[in-house]
Amino acid sequence: MKFSQSLKSNRDFKNVYSKKKSCANRYLVMYVSENGTDTNRLGISVSKKIGNSVVRHRITRLIRESYRLHENIFNSGLDIVVVARVSAREAKYADIESALLHVSKLHKGVLRSLDADF
Repeated sequence: MKFSQSLKSNRDFKNVYSKKKSCANRYLVMYVSENGTDTNRLGISVSKKIGNSVVRHRITRLIRESYRLHENIFNSGLDIVVVARVSAREAKYADIESALLHVSKLHKGVLRSLDADF
């Protein structure tokens, strides 16, 4: 993640959750909050309901890689928390990638306008 940092502390996660600005689809729930800096911070939460540690870590890697490949289209200055749903257990990489982009589009102001890049 070239332009981003990890969101790690419980206080930071609670701060993003308290803004109550979320969007969801079948596989993911995304919470977004402005952080007042030039960089994004990404936090990923995968519950034990999803599976054992191998399954949870696989989902985390898929989400992180999907974000990494598309982080240039995200606006900067955001705290983003992505929560995996139980249905993400059987999801392939393409499913997670499209789900991440879908919930990002549902949030207004998260993605840059793609017309400006051309």
